[in-house]
Amino acid sequence: MPEGKPAFVRCIQLSEQNECLLFGKPERPAVCLGFTPALEHCGTSNAEAFELIQILEQHTNPALSQDRV
Repeated sequence: MPEGKPAFVRCIQLSEQNECLLFGKPERPAVCLGFTPALEHCGTSNAEAFELIQILEQHTNPALSQDRV
């Protein structure tokens, strides 16, 4: 995603099994390289992981977070 992944949009680099298609490749974005999976981000299932990521995206979306300042 050349312009970055917008909030609430599924990454185009996820396989149907929710595995990163760029994992281990040099073109993998720095933001992905810096992400360390943790229980608070990933939960215990794919469904929980996507729910937690949506919450994280809500809290880091500049258009939504301006109201929290």
